[in-house]
Order: sequence, then C-alpha cells, then structure tokens
Amino acid sequence: MFVPMLWRNAADNTLTESLRGMDRFFDEVFAPAGMATDIIEEEQNYRLEAELPGYDKADIHMALKDGNLEISAARNEDRDQKDSAGKTVRRERRTASCRRSFRVGQGVTPEDIQAKFENGVLTVVIPKKDAVPERETGRIEIQ
Repeated sequence: MFVPMLWRNAADNTLTESLRGMDRFFDEVFAPAGMATDIIEEEQNYRLEAELPGYDKADIHMALKDGNLEISAARNEDRDQKDSAGKTVRRERRTASCRRSFRVGQGVTPEDIQAKFENGVLTVVIPKKDAVPERETGRIEIQ
C-alpha cells in the first residue's frame, strides 16, 4: 500500500500503522483457500501431489474432460453445542471448496490415471504419453 508522507508526526504514524493493520487483516481473512500442489516429473510419468487437509475422500471429485484433469473438493461442516436441557447454545456452519484444472493432453484416458488419498494428500499419477497432434487452425482468406 502506498501512503504519501507529507508530514511526519505521531498522528500520521498511528494512521499509517492502522491502515497497514487493516491490510494485513484483509490479506489473511480473504486469502484464497486453494490447494497447494506439487508436480513432479518422473521417468515414466508425472506425479501430482495436492494438499487437501480437512477433506475426506468422499469430498474430492476428479474428472477428465477435453484433455484437462479437473480436481475439486468441497465440504460442509455443522457444529451444534447444546446445554444440559437440550437447548442450542451455539451453532456453527463452515463451508470450504477449491478447484484446480491441469492440462494433461488428449492422449490420456481416465483408465490411465491412478489416484490415492492418504493423510490429507491426494497423489495422482499420470503417465507420459505422446502428444496427439491437435487440429491445425487455418486461416481462411476472404475474397
């Protein structure tokens, strides 16, 4: 953030620090909740490791569409806390989701891909395949 400093006094420093604090707050609260992913090239395949802490295997969906591997995860969490009389004291709801797409090419089929979810890490193994030549886009001359 750019804050011009024309005068330097205690009030300006307090305002500047307050604005910086607000920036830090919004950066932390509204930070994108994504899936940290590593892609490792091996001799015969590519290994993709996506961190999905807090998700269950049933929350994760994978699909191969038009040469793109799409990985998505979504979860809903409801927590109810009741007192001894059975009255609700506190109720919390939390929703989280993330989605990533990776280009794997037209030569890869769903049967070629292996996936395993263990300890919050999704490991996907994609074999190296020769690229299927894509149809060339040609220019059409207008007469």
